[in-house]
Parts: sequence; C-alpha cells; structure tokens
Amino acid sequence: MRRRSWITLLLLFALGAAGGYLLNRPRAVRLPPGEMVAMAAPSEGEVPASRPGATIEVSRRNAIVEAADRVGPAVVSVNVLQTQVYRNPFFTGDPYHDQFFQRFFGVPPEYRRQIRSMGSGVIVDPGGIVITNDHVVQGADEIKVVLTDGRSFDAKLAGADPASDVAVLRFEGASLPVAPLGGSDDLMVGEWAIAIGNPFGYLLADMRPSVTVGVVSGVDRDFRPEGDDEGRIYKGMIQTDAAINPGNSGGPLVNANGEIIGINTFILSRSGGSEGLGFAIPIDTVKRVMEEIERYGEVRRAWIGFSVRDISPFIAERLGLQDARGVVVWSVDSRSPAEEAGMEPGDVIRKVNGRTIADSGEARLTISGARIGEDLKLTMEREGKTREINIRVREEPKDRRAG
Repeated sequence: MRRRSWITLLLLFALGAAGGYLLNRPRAVRLPPGEMVAMAAPSEGEVPASRPGATIEVSRRNAIVEAADRVGPAVVSVNVLQTQVYRNPFFTGDPYHDQFFQRFFGVPPEYRRQIRSMGSGVIVDPGGIVITNDHVVQGADEIKVVLTDGRSFDAKLAGADPASDVAVLRFEGASLPVAPLGGSDDLMVGEWAIAIGNPFGYLLADMRPSVTVGVVSGVDRDFRPEGDDEGRIYKGMIQTDAAINPGNSGGPLVNANGEIIGINTFILSRSGGSEGLGFAIPIDTVKRVMEEIERYGEVRRAWIGFSVRDISPFIAERLGLQDARGVVVWSVDSRSPAEEAGMEPGDVIRKVNGRTIADSGEARLTISGARIGEDLKLTMEREGKTREINIRVREEPKDRRAG
C-alpha cells in the first residue's frame, strides 16, 4: 500500500513538470507558406536591441542632434571693437552756454570711448566667408572671428546691406568648417527650428555655440522698427519660439536637415530676455545680398521714384474719395521708373502686387525689398477711375545717393 502511494506521487510530479514546460515554452507564430523571418546579427559597433536601454540610446541621437553636429562647428563668435561718441550732458546746444563750460571748466562737448561687443556668425564658404547681422559689425574698427576650436582670425567687412540687416565678412584660414545653405521659400509652420549661436559668450568665456530648439511659429512677418536711423525694413521674417538671446544675433536658424534657413536677428520682449518671439532673416534674402556683394562689390539700391502719404480726411475730401484706405502719391521723381510708367501726384494706390494697402507703413513694407529688374504691379485710382500700371525697378543713380 505504501509502495503504491510512492508510485502515485512520482507519476503526479512527472505530469506536473511536463505540464509546466508546455505552459511556459515560447509561443510559435505560424507563417503563411513561403514566408520566413530572418534574425540579423548586429553589425560591428551597433548596439544590440536586446541590451537594456538600447532603444533609448539609439533615440537620443535624433535629427536635432545630427543638425547641431552638422552646423555647430561652422558657427563663430564675432568680436567687434567699436568707437562710440558720447555727447557731454552739460552741453545744451546753446553756443553761449556751451562755450562757457568749455572755456572755464575745460569740459569737451563730446568724448570718445572704445567698447567691445560680440555677436554670432556662420561660415558658409571654405574660402572664409561669414554671414552675420549688419548691426553686429556696424561701425566696427576691428573684427575678429573665433571658431569653436579656439582659432581666432582677423576679418574684414566684404559688404553689408543695412536695410535688410545683413553683413558679409571675409577672413583667411585653412581647414574651415562650412554650414550648408538651405532654402526659406518652402518653410512649414510647425517644423523644427534650431537656433545656434553664442549667447552671453563674453560672460562664459567659451566659444562653443549653444543650441536651442523650437518650431517655425510663422512666416512672412514684416516689421519696420520705430526710430531706426538705418531705415531697416524686415520683410518676410521667420518667427520662431527657439530661444534667441543677446549674442545670438547673426547666428544661424537651422532646419531638421541641418541646413541654414535664416539668420537670427531680434526678439520681441518686454523683459529683455527670450519670450518665445524670435525672428530670423530668411536665407533666400541673405543669398541675394551675398550675390550682390560678390558680383558688384556692394548691394545696389533699388529705385522706384515716388513718395506716398496716408489719406487724411482733408485729402479724401479734396480728392473726392469715398474710401480712405490706401495711400496718395505725394511726389514723383523726374525721369524715374514711376514717372515713365505714367504715375502722377494725386494718384491713389489701392494695391501693390495684388495686396491691398491700408496705409503708408504697409505700402513701404510691401514695396521695400523689390529687386532691381523686377516689376511692381500697382492698382491705382485717378479721378474716380481704376487703372493698373507696371513699374520696372531700376538701380538708383549714384548721383542721387546721399553720403
């Protein structure tokens, strides 16, 4: 009886072990005839997918990292030495008052001071061509570019366009990293935007660029800064929420392919720091400036030859206008493209290139940036009749340029 019990227990144990194997063995997936799954061995240097953390390790090297690696080495610090002139606050402009202070106290009416400033730039040609903002190098007595590897070179201003705030520098160096130029005419709102530059580099004493990431928040943003003595007009700007801080000006805005799509230029901020409203000059605009400098040694000035004013209630009454939108032509230059196209003072411009014009500010933004050789299509009103004219933009005669 006891022997039979032991045999029963052994049989139960054997059945339990066999059942456990059947329950826990890997499940087979039946494939259709002719199909088979190949398990490829990891290549040399590749992280095996089965290793803990392998997926995370691979995902860390994303498109942003690749883009920063591609462009970062070509980003430079632009160090500038400038001489600024300060007017003595004791001098009021009254000749008797000013002469008294200068004669009896030996106080000069103005004094000069050298200051250092810094911005960013990016090398776009192995011959040592750097693009940056005009406001970074304006009035510079000395310009130095410092590469991420610590090399420093004296640079010269090859040319600049203050109106678009673009400057081109040249320097001589060997084995220079170069960043590829992309395009800005097909940007998509919401795509990645990577800002690379040297914010506060003079405080960090470190020339390695910083990287901030955001998206293209908007395109074709137009601005005309108030009180800008240079008459800058920012047209078609790229808006991004990638952080742009002091020292970033002149650095590249890059897409996920590691191509330059813009040059970081300014921010809108109430605090002075980044609030997610940064703006970059489209790279297509920068390319046009570079082409002008390369072919002509300067950026030629486009000339249309007329001035406009807003339509005030008085002007609307005098011209018998029911609609005060648009601008009135105030003057037309002699032998100008506008005069040759048939424009006259008193004409009311309603549209430019199909875009409705509300006031003189919008008209200047729309017309500015027209390239030499292009046609402007204007929809105008004269004595109650609507007409359209085409104005071919020409280069401004040198004898008309001031300074």
